[in-house]
Amino acid sequence: MTRVLSELLEAQEPNFQHSLQQLEALAGHPRTDIRLSTEVVQGMRTKIHQLGLDGHDTTARELYAAIGERLKADEARFRVRIGVEAHGDQSSPDVMLQVIRALQGLISPKTCFALKSTVAKRLLKAQLPKKTMKSLGYRSADSMFKHESAPALFAAAALIETDAWTKRLLASFSKLKATDFELRDISLEHPSAKRWQDLSEQIVAQKKQYVLSFKELGSVVVLPLPRMQPQLSALTTSVLVLHAVNEIRAASSYLRLHQMEAGFGNLVHQVVVGEASFAAEALGRPLSWETLHQFFSRLQNTIQTNIFEPLLASEELVWSNVEQALASIEPSLEFWHDTDHVGLHDGLGNSTSCNLTDALLSHTNGLPFEQRVTHYFKQALRSEIVLRYLGDDKPRQTLLANLQMKLAPEMATD
Repeated sequence: MTRVLSELLEAQEPNFQHSLQQLEALAGHPRTDIRLSTEVVQGMRTKIHQLGLDGHDTTARELYAAIGERLKADEARFRVRIGVEAHGDQSSPDVMLQVIRALQGLISPKTCFALKSTVAKRLLKAQLPKKTMKSLGYRSADSMFKHESAPALFAAAALIETDAWTKRLLASFSKLKATDFELRDISLEHPSAKRWQDLSEQIVAQKKQYVLSFKELGSVVVLPLPRMQPQLSALTTSVLVLHAVNEIRAASSYLRLHQMEAGFGNLVHQVVVGEASFAAEALGRPLSWETLHQFFSRLQNTIQTNIFEPLLASEELVWSNVEQALASIEPSLEFWHDTDHVGLHDGLGNSTSCNLTDALLSHTNGLPFEQRVTHYFKQALRSEIVLRYLGDDKPRQTLLANLQMKLAPEMATD
């Protein structure tokens, strides 16, 4: 059955099998990979049946088409729930605002460890985004900084400024200190004045990127969509925002844990440009901090999580289930619960993801089957494999011992 996992992940062999064997040996051979493979196969059959397809001979291509039809119906129902006409004008400028209003209540707890607004603007002033200022129609930097928030300017600059400008800005992060950060609410911003709508028509329509996340700022910025919005825009925006909030929380917990460490600015730079990791030598592999954050969120009621105190409270280790959150708004979206790591390999060399994010990104962009997105499904399945093994007693105890040993210097300096 482990062949199922290998095929779905399009994994390199024999490396993948060797990795699973190591995890199995460490955990005492609980056959976790077999159980997970069985769950994925059974879960996929259930979803195929719910979509009205034949569970025995459905191809990946047929599943992809059926998922697209399902999403159209889901989008219509979701729009009604958030106060947008089910068959209303797709060009309505209020859709994104209604999405953000609906999501605000789902973000709990709201607090994160983020760069102070004054510091963020100081960084921008030191690397003045001149192209952004011109595109937004400001004649002076003072006027721009007075009327626009730091996250909004970061978002515009990310789309407009040159790679060289971005590199200089990121380099300045290495000089940051923990005192440049503060505990405050995660923010969802939607700059919607005419100057931003004009920017959307010029830039967003071209780059097809309008949800931008800034982990260092604790902010998600949803730029206006072009007047003719793509299909599935309400659901796609919601999913991208909720994923971004999870990433912000993970970055926040990582930086909080290391706030007493020398070279804190370099850690900020690492978090922003890549992915923070934890070198778990006893497990024989580095683990991404996002995976560990998700692990502690999932099991914090059954294991000791106060090992992070006093730098980090266990309540900060929250990882929200995106699909469940959306189902709390529109109950029919419960269909997507527990499908983030589920997919179909049809034996013809084709795989289709049942991951909601993959499905939305594929169909909102009108991608043909050959160009379908599977990245989020593969990422979720790889994480699920690790999370399942960490749930076994021996790997869990090994990980906790590793963490306590590595965190001891930081705790001692508090």
